[in-house]
Amino acid sequence: MCRLLLFFSLAISLWGQPRKLLVVSIDGLDHRYLRDRDALKLRIPHLRKLIAEGTWADGVTGVVPTNTWPSHTTLVTGVRATEHGILDNNIRLADGKSERYWYMSYLKAPTLWQAAKRAGRTTAAITWPVTVGDGIDYNVPEYFQGRAGGAMDLKSIEEKATPGLIAAIAQDYPSFATEWMDDRTRALATIHILRRHQPDLTLLHFVDHDSAAHEMGPFSRAANAALEYTDELLGQILAHLPANTVVSIVSDHGFEATSRVLNLAALLPAGSSVTARGGYATTTDVEVAKLLSQPNECVGREVPRHEIDRFLPESPAGLRVFEPAPGCLFRVGKANEPLLAKANEAGGHGHWPTRYQAAFLLAGPGVKKQRLPGFDMREIANRWATILGIPALRP
Repeated sequence: MCRLLLFFSLAISLWGQPRKLLVVSIDGLDHRYLRDRDALKLRIPHLRKLIAEGTWADGVTGVVPTNTWPSHTTLVTGVRATEHGILDNNIRLADGKSERYWYMSYLKAPTLWQAAKRAGRTTAAITWPVTVGDGIDYNVPEYFQGRAGGAMDLKSIEEKATPGLIAAIAQDYPSFATEWMDDRTRALATIHILRRHQPDLTLLHFVDHDSAAHEMGPFSRAANAALEYTDELLGQILAHLPANTVVSIVSDHGFEATSRVLNLAALLPAGSSVTARGGYATTTDVEVAKLLSQPNECVGREVPRHEIDRFLPESPAGLRVFEPAPGCLFRVGKANEPLLAKANEAGGHGHWPTRYQAAFLLAGPGVKKQRLPGFDMREIANRWATILGIPALRP
């Protein structure tokens, strides 16, 4: 009887209250890891439980380019990269150098955390891209001057974090204050913030799986093991969820194995107008398009115009887009460099969005148990806004 009364007391205290939301982005989590979890024999009990109890989708189609920073920004704005302003991982500076799009000041579209703040809700972020600046209550932004795989130097992060927050986390968890912030310490930071502050919106970006997939290839033993470790960390976080919290697992892009790089400068005539972004190449030159249309072991399909209009609606009518063949990437090097070279990494992304799918999973209070057809990444921000009970970010 006492337990029953306790249950009804808790239910009454939560009824009518806005739900909280914990977003966990597992960088590089190709949808196939979830879809083929049995075939891959993945030991991911916490992800499996969330799948069994909640809503998950048959893949999420990303935006151009399918890279970490523009994709994460689409997740929290609901618009394309050309609209939110984060056009790739790096921005070219006036002096010719480049750096990450570190700062919120680069954003040209409203974000989920801004909408939550306007609604009087509290927010947190742990190494989420484009979060250096003011506007998040408990902020451990993605920022680094040194990096080792998925780990980032804590000293740089502390300089940009909410004042006193890193010291407070280290006070709770002495092993947090190592030189490098990796997924283990990202999890500790998240647990600290959930326990001590119980924010309404928490955005967590796990990175180590992506690093393993780059180095050893997607679906490799190392990449699978990195995901299994991420699942362990997820379990530790779930044990500290505040009441009435919905959990959303997402990713920014899929992944492909890569072995070769085609140097377009060695393939095409000197001075050819072509741009290569690794996972696709573009040109408005009809003669270049003719050459790329000829049989080549590292050139795949030409993207049809209706897909260009879908993903790059503001592009010129004469734009032609080409995908590399499986295992290949494009680059524009020097004409005297080899036509084909070994890829620097065993796995890559940045491909055309139809090439692979990202992941989406939702579980918790009020979430139906269902499997959804695949959908566009731009829809996710409004789904999260609905969970939080705040206005939609876009129509």
